[in-house]
Amino acid sequence: MGTNYDAILIGAGHNSLVAATLLARAGRKVLVLERAASAGGQLAAATFGDGTSYDPLHAGGSLRPDIVRALDLERHGLSAPAAPSPYISLLPDGKRLQLSTTPGDAATLASIRAFSPSDAERWPEFVAFMDRAAAFLDAAYRTPMPRLPNVGLRDGWPLAKLAWQLRRLGGKDMFRVIRSLSMSTLEFTEEWFASDVLRAAIAAVGVHGSTLGAMSAGTGYTLVHNWLNRGGLSHRPVPGGTARIGEALVAALKAAGGELRTSAAVQRIVVEKQRATGVLLDNGEQIAAALVLSGADPRRTLLGLVGAPDLPPEFVWHTQSIKMRGSVAKVHLLTDGTHGLPAGTLAVAPGIRYLERAFDAAKYGELAVQPYLEVTTAGKVVSIHFQFAPYKLRHTTWDATRADVERRAIDTLAEHFPAFKASIRETRILTPVDLERDYALTEGDLHHGQLLLDQMFFMRPLPGWSNHATPIDGLYLCGSGVHGGGGISGAGGRNAAQAVLARP
Repeated sequence: MGTNYDAILIGAGHNSLVAATLLARAGRKVLVLERAASAGGQLAAATFGDGTSYDPLHAGGSLRPDIVRALDLERHGLSAPAAPSPYISLLPDGKRLQLSTTPGDAATLASIRAFSPSDAERWPEFVAFMDRAAAFLDAAYRTPMPRLPNVGLRDGWPLAKLAWQLRRLGGKDMFRVIRSLSMSTLEFTEEWFASDVLRAAIAAVGVHGSTLGAMSAGTGYTLVHNWLNRGGLSHRPVPGGTARIGEALVAALKAAGGELRTSAAVQRIVVEKQRATGVLLDNGEQIAAALVLSGADPRRTLLGLVGAPDLPPEFVWHTQSIKMRGSVAKVHLLTDGTHGLPAGTLAVAPGIRYLERAFDAAKYGELAVQPYLEVTTAGKVVSIHFQFAPYKLRHTTWDATRADVERRAIDTLAEHFPAFKASIRETRILTPVDLERDYALTEGDLHHGQLLLDQMFFMRPLPGWSNHATPIDGLYLCGSGVHGGGGISGAGGRNAAQAVLARP
């Protein structure tokens, strides 16, 4: 089998497309293979029966600015992210807490002041600190993680520069940032604010997309991570939908000379003498390449596409131990336009204990009776992010539980908007098992592995394998499950391409 390509990338999600385009721009002959009929992965649009499109998995987001610049994506049709929209916590008795991270926003300060004057005084300082913490995390995500415990001078120098950037925060913020990453959002927000309403609104962002509660250690880290990816508390909708990001990346890939094939599912990665030599497609076609980069999650890549027999036993055990634990469902509703919901990011998270009780249900394999919801609108479309809905249900099946997700999501939101329920015309639901089947997300985990203290930085995706390499020579990981991944920043793909290009 001759080598036809310098690199084959498995999956045409945003991370794979970022990595492929960077490699193609560096002169490599690149082929991207996507099992679906269209590219985009988690960013691809879906439609209702009347043709109305919606974003099925992500309410908004943006690639990191350095990636947009490096790939010249604006020239390929990617518009700048929308301006920040309000983040609104929906409370009992018709009350609301409206927040903005825009400096000096008078409406935000007045809204907070209605619950706690002292909290309104501290809000500007909190936002400034969170922006600095997010900037440090962004720098950490740009820093290659060494394969501990063997750290040479070449690996240690980037870490030294990162440490210097942390020191530049100043003594007070330096220690505050480090502490915040390991804290629970309960503890973290208690150090800043007195109002449970405000603390819960912030803590909700810290558990968004993760199977963690506000009292779980490490949700300070997920809060900063989500703040970085969102650019604050609220989502920033992509003009034209998240699919526009994928379309711009495909255009950039083709402009750089890269190739894309859709409806081309990879059955397995071909391994010869502990080296990846190409891929075998479902249709029996075998394609050779010097390198293979997988945008699929680490467990699916290593145990599914490679297989345990070609991997060291201890490595297989560690791969099996990667914590996925998806517990997110999505409910998308086509309405007649009279739903009455305001623009912005709406959260049903009225208190810390409310969030924790919703998480408690997932711990015991049950659907949250009073779920944490995050809601966005796009014209007639209402999209509901539902937590907690665990992949592994203890006493029932997802076939029997699907209708409960729809009912609880709609009923919970209807308590705040009386006209909402009557406006619904069509419904689409994605449960964790749907996410696994339709989007190849193991256990329905949007992050390709939970963002936990023992699965971050040099321990992501596995201890000792944080540099995108695997025990199979020539096989690299470039999806959301690697360092910098989670969300649609594209950092995982960027970092993987840089690791490949830095090979001697």
